Amino acid sequence: MAEADACARRVERLRSLMAERGYDAAVLRNNADLRWLTGAERTFDDEVAHTAFVTGDRLWLHTDSRYFGTFQDRLGEDTCWQIDMDVIDPADWAAERVVETRSRVVAVEDSCDLAFFDAFNAACSSASVACLMPRLHGDVATLRIVKDSEEIELMRHAQGITDAAFEHICGYIRPGLTEQQIRLELESYMFANGADALSFPSIIATGANGANPHAQPGETVVQRGDLIVMDYGAGYRDYHSDMTRTVCVGEPSQEQRHVYEVVRKAHEACAAAAKAGCIGRDIHQIAVDVISDAGYGDYFKHGLGHGVGLEIHELPGFGRLYDKEIPAGSVVTIEPGIYLPGKFGIRLEDCGLVSEEGYRPFTHASHELRVVGC
Repeated sequence: MAEADACARRVERLRSLMAERGYDAAVLRNNADLRWLTGAERTFDDEVAHTAFVTGDRLWLHTDSRYFGTFQDRLGEDTCWQIDMDVIDPADWAAERVVETRSRVVAVEDSCDLAFFDAFNAACSSASVACLMPRLHGDVATLRIVKDSEEIELMRHAQGITDAAFEHICGYIRPGLTEQQIRLELESYMFANGADALSFPSIIATGANGANPHAQPGETVVQRGDLIVMDYGAGYRDYHSDMTRTVCVGEPSQEQRHVYEVVRKAHEACAAAAKAGCIGRDIHQIAVDVISDAGYGDYFKHGLGHGVGLEIHELPGFGRLYDKEIPAGSVVTIEPGIYLPGKFGIRLEDCGLVSEEGYRPFTHASHELRVVGC
């Protein structure tokens, strides 16, 4: 019931925006947006197979036979959504709804592919319907920035699985294992302990490979003295967690400890400054300043953090180009790093809630440099 109530509130937020803009209807195809509005958990996959048509008083959802039964099970008999699996092109189906509702201003999600938009436009013309088709310029993604209590609880749960996986993998790592072996153990643990998906393909990068922020794990063998960057997350009921920890196999060198402490200082300075109303790029700049003052400015080039929710990368962000305020209720990562080519990389990432009081990490793993494999 709580989930249904939350989704009803989300639909009303969309309808309020539509009324403010003068839209008679909206056509949506983005899976994350549809999951957010419908609450149909663990139903959407990588295929763009669904189309929603939303008006001020009605909700339609078109899908196909592969998903129809699952939608019925997830949404129940009392759902406000009218679901069908008519064998019809989605653009033609949306045009039929335009005719049925006599809508004249129909906003179309700007993330839809051009082929759908062109077909929808042509189908309306064929039906002798002349309607304006303004773009929903990321409007639903913007609505999704502020998380409700149900979303926050799901993400806390996902992060709990992710934290537990870190403790497990620290006891597993030893010299002689490959990056792929560590990845398999880490991901298997998450699935065995409550995850129903991965947030993204896990990054396990040892030694010099760790200097590549998005390194792909391979057959590189862990050596004593290596730093290992581990960036991963558990998915739970379609919501994501995200965390990075860098561990050392055996005692770290003086240089490794020094660079790690610079990254930690940058992370904790940003976390201390982040709160509702802060500007995303200002928080990013704090990390740049700390790392640059330590002499490593040329070795931190990616954004400090990104929003997390139904997508692993969503709005808002702590990045050099994000010049907007971060509202209370946002869930954003903080992940500064230093990457020394040919030597090693270090990244420290938490995922947490931005509130009026400050930054509240979901992540509980310590910021201390963990020594493993001894």
